[in-house]
Amino acid sequence: MSRELFRFKGGVHPPDHKAESSGRPIHAAPLPRQLTIPLRQHIGNPAKPVVKVGDHVRKGQLIGEADGTISAAVHASSSGTVTAIEPRTLPHASGLPDLCIVIDTDGRDEWVARAPLDYRNLPPAELRMTLRDMGLAGLGGAVFPSAVKLDPGAQGACPTLIVNGGECEPWITCDDVLMRYRADDILRGVTVMRDLLGSTEILVGIEDNKPEAIAAMRAAAAKLDYAVEVVPVPAVYPGGGAKQMIETLTGKQVPTGRLSTDIGIQVFNVGTAYALARAVFHGEPMVSRLVTVTGHVLRPQNFEVLIGTPMRALIELAGDRDGVTGVLMGGPMMGVPMPLAAPAAERAPRAEDADVPVVKATNCILVQSRELFPPPPPVLPCIRCTRCADACPAELQPQDLYRFIKAGDFGRAQEYHLFDCIECGCCSYVCPSHIPLVDYYRYGKSEIWAREREKRAADLARERHEFRQFRLEREKQEKAEKLAAKAAAKRAELAAEAAAGTPPPAAADGDADAKKALIAAALARAQAKKTQAAPKNTDDLSLGQQREIEAIEARRAKIRELARKPLASEEDA
Repeated sequence: MSRELFRFKGGVHPPDHKAESSGRPIHAAPLPRQLTIPLRQHIGNPAKPVVKVGDHVRKGQLIGEADGTISAAVHASSSGTVTAIEPRTLPHASGLPDLCIVIDTDGRDEWVARAPLDYRNLPPAELRMTLRDMGLAGLGGAVFPSAVKLDPGAQGACPTLIVNGGECEPWITCDDVLMRYRADDILRGVTVMRDLLGSTEILVGIEDNKPEAIAAMRAAAAKLDYAVEVVPVPAVYPGGGAKQMIETLTGKQVPTGRLSTDIGIQVFNVGTAYALARAVFHGEPMVSRLVTVTGHVLRPQNFEVLIGTPMRALIELAGDRDGVTGVLMGGPMMGVPMPLAAPAAERAPRAEDADVPVVKATNCILVQSRELFPPPPPVLPCIRCTRCADACPAELQPQDLYRFIKAGDFGRAQEYHLFDCIECGCCSYVCPSHIPLVDYYRYGKSEIWAREREKRAADLARERHEFRQFRLEREKQEKAEKLAAKAAAKRAELAAEAAAGTPPPAAADGDADAKKALIAAALARAQAKKTQAAPKNTDDLSLGQQREIEAIEARRAKIRELARKPLASEEDA
């Protein structure tokens, strides 16, 4: 009984151009003389280098350790000597450099010691951390660290596991060829995923334009002791997207702002499952991947490529041709243009100008020419035809998003769910005005992210300032309370000393309250002594001394009496 399939909204049917590269078997690309291995090859924090210039490394040796939970390690793709740890140009549309480890290969391609993982007896958390340290990341395009996706979370299990073999993007065939030739290893990786996630339903979705891959996966699934359902799905772009594959196979939609695990589903690319099998059953970290080299080349095909290999070397291997107008990493719908060296005045750009390395996200190198990819027509004003809305698989309103972003109204763009856009390019493909809508959406997202970063930085600065002011006020208050307590204690001590008649110690300089207290205590003691003291020179007087004192007192009495009588002038008056 065939499985009931569902239809997601929108989608387009561009020419697939799969036959150009899918007819040849997998070939191993030769070892390059130099490997440039970026430390930022995945979503999250970049890896931190653990080697230094001059170190000799072997294939599979850790050269960059994971930095945090959402991160993945980086390994040497071959044996050789580390000659530089410096910024190099990355395979990104900006052409900006980032930190890379450069290895001059020695030609021996010597592996480090390897051993399979006893995944059934390892605690799940320890196994996930081991896979993180082996550099596993999603090979379907997002390059999200696989160790995080293999965690079922608080619910403890993820009932449905979907293995995505859709590969809907035109020109790309690396997943198709991988399923044809290495189906058994893919499903061995699926077995590990199933154990870690606790999944009870395993679905493999493959577009129906890949009959050889469907047959190979079904033959491999028949050998397993658990059920794996290989489901052909309609060949419509972007049916290979994770959310679209979920809706096609299950009829469920991932809510806005939520993850697929929130509805009990997890999705992995077939290339990720194969890399997981190599890591668990052979002890091999992620040091290579399959790459489709196609387009304006003599021999389009798929190569097993070491991470860090220059793209230029692969293009030459597939047969370089004149008339190259550009190089995309990925397909024509979602691919990223690679930075090209500035051409000399006497020649057009050539494929060898694309001197950037293959990374974990490199699934295809598409060489462009004017015949295959003619220049786009001039951009015309939007006529509000809503064809873009009809083609949008995320059920957005692309024409409104375009209008808001062009006007700089990023808040309204967010209200219209800009971040639900998967940048599939369907809207740009059907636009009769030839507006590069996806470029506007990418620009809008980057502006919103930049403003969010600025806002977070400003909020953090304000919080730091407010905390500093609070700390200063608190310290000032604590100091005042300490001084007040000290003065009160001193006054109590002086009062006790005054009552006991003990002379106080000298007051501390600068302590006005203590000085006043000392002065008051001294005056109090003097007054007390004055009232209590008796003359000490009136005891045992001689007769002559007594008579002299009596004479003095008599004179004092006469003077007081005369002072009380009025003067003669006063009597006359």
